[in-house]
Amino acid sequence: MCKTFSSHARLASLALALLLGGAFAPHAVAAEATAHQHVLTSGLKVSMVDYVVPDVWLVRDDGRKVSLPKELDDGRPLVLNFIYTTCPGICPLMSQVFSRFQSRLGAERDKVHMVSISIDPEQDTPERLRAYAKQFAAGSQWRHYTGTVDASIAAQKAFNAYRGDKMNHDPLTLMRAAPGKPWVRIDGFATPDDLLEQYIQVAAMCEPAKATP
Repeated sequence: MCKTFSSHARLASLALALLLGGAFAPHAVAAEATAHQHVLTSGLKVSMVDYVVPDVWLVRDDGRKVSLPKELDDGRPLVLNFIYTTCPGICPLMSQVFSRFQSRLGAERDKVHMVSISIDPEQDTPERLRAYAKQFAAGSQWRHYTGTVDASIAAQKAFNAYRGDKMNHDPLTLMRAAPGKPWVRIDGFATPDDLLEQYIQVAAMCEPAKATP
C-alpha cells in the first residue's frame, strides 16, 4: 500500500470520508474531520521551484503516445500529481481532491490542464486509467498518463517525487502558470480549497502588469 504517516493516517481517512460526502460518514466522523482540517492545511509545505521537464514519452489515457514536454507546454496553467490505480491510501484522497478542485473551478475548468502520472505503469494500462478517471468524474481537462517504467521514473525524478518504490510515495501536488514559469510545489494533503487558493496565485503570474499612472 501507499506510504502512511502515523500522525496523518487517521486524518487522511477522515478527510477522505468528509470529501466523499456527509451522507457516507457519521456526523461525529465528519465533525472530527472538520476539526482536524486546520492540521492538514497547516501541515502543507509550499515552495517555488524550477524544474526541467524530461524529454520522455508517455501514453495518455486515450492510448495516444505523447511527448511529456509538449503535452505540458500547451499554454494552460498546470496542476500535476503522481498516482497509481491500485493504491489504497493517499492516491484516492488526492484524486478526490482533484475532482473537487475541478468542480471549484467552474467555468474556468477547461482553461486548466490537470495531469496525473502513474507511478505503476506496468499495471496501469490506458484502459485501467480511464476506469480510474471515471471513478472521480475527471473532465476532459484532466488526463491520466502511463508509459514505460523508465519514463515514469524519469518524470518522478525530474520533480523530486521518486522514492524508490510506489509504496513509499508522498502526497504531492505541483502547479505552473505557463511554460517558462516556476513551479509551485505543495507537499502534504492539500484540500480542494488549498489548491484553489494556490491556483489563483499561480494564475495571477500570467496577468500583465498594470501600467503605473
